[in-house]
Amino acid sequence: MVGSTARQRKDASTAGLSQRRRFRRPANPGLWRALVPVIALIAGLLAATTARTARGTDLRSAGRSNLADLIRQAETKVSNQDNLVRQLQREVAAATDRSASSDARIAAIKARAQPLLAPAGLVAMTGPGLTVTLDDAHPAEPETDPVKANALVVHQSDMQAAVNALWAGGAEAIRVMDQRLSATSAVRCVGNTLLLNGRVYSPPFTISAIGPATGMRIALNESIGLQQYRKDADAYGLGYQVHEHDKIDVPAYDAPIGLSYAAVGG
Repeated sequence: MVGSTARQRKDASTAGLSQRRRFRRPANPGLWRALVPVIALIAGLLAATTARTARGTDLRSAGRSNLADLIRQAETKVSNQDNLVRQLQREVAAATDRSASSDARIAAIKARAQPLLAPAGLVAMTGPGLTVTLDDAHPAEPETDPVKANALVVHQSDMQAAVNALWAGGAEAIRVMDQRLSATSAVRCVGNTLLLNGRVYSPPFTISAIGPATGMRIALNESIGLQQYRKDADAYGLGYQVHEHDKIDVPAYDAPIGLSYAAVGG
């Protein structure tokens, strides 16, 4: 029993020593005491920076990371600005009319500008013509091959080919979606969306033209770009429709008419 008790004491002593070895004191306690305030200071600076950046908002908010929301916000802003521009244009036109009634110089300038408004697209027009509709293909299953997927959407060149063919066929006024085109309008596509005067449109894309229906149909059929598009329409299911109408309304062009260009300095 004595021997057994001695072994128990020895085992207990060894166990206690083992526990102490697990919790060794740092080799340099002074260094750790000095680092603690530094670490606390850094943590405080990080917290303050995060709070200032967030300004009370959620940094991981879905609205900040959702591209579709950002696009909708930008479209709303553009629409509001467009409405403001139209209001100011109406006010300027009304002020010009009032001034022209009492100022001969302004009346003369207005009379000289009047014949130029229609060719510039600044006057709304109504008349017979055609509508051309281009649409993406809608396969039953998503296309995984990038080359084939590229052939399933309407491209900028397709839109430009249709517009140019209508002009060549004698169109007097053209509307793309709800916007009037002018001589300086540019039809641009970003991905499978249409960008026109700061507004974004999704397919199907409708082009309406006032003019001789027969001449415009012939120009559409003879367009090399549209001939290829029609082949792709048959092969991949792209949408292509041409309809004749007795009455088409084309609004006046209301986007900025100033030209931005670059010049090489001498």
